[in-house]
Amino acid sequence: MKNLQNQKNNEDMVPIPEKYMLTIREAASYFNIGIKNMRRLCESNEGEFSIRWGNKYLICRPRLEAYLN
Repeated sequence: MKNLQNQKNNEDMVPIPEKYMLTIREAASYFNIGIKNMRRLCESNEGEFSIRWGNKYLICRPRLEAYLN
């Protein structure tokens, strides 16, 4: 049980600018965009910078940066 807690703590320690894939909440806070608008961007640009993984979206940070520029 302690190994799982330590692993989860280590995952939380990775800074967002160093992550390749972000969740909607992480991307919204990193790019200063609302969660609803970020979800809409993901839904309309699936395959370009976002992928659907189960019931959540993952966002490729470098591709979204290029898209926003």
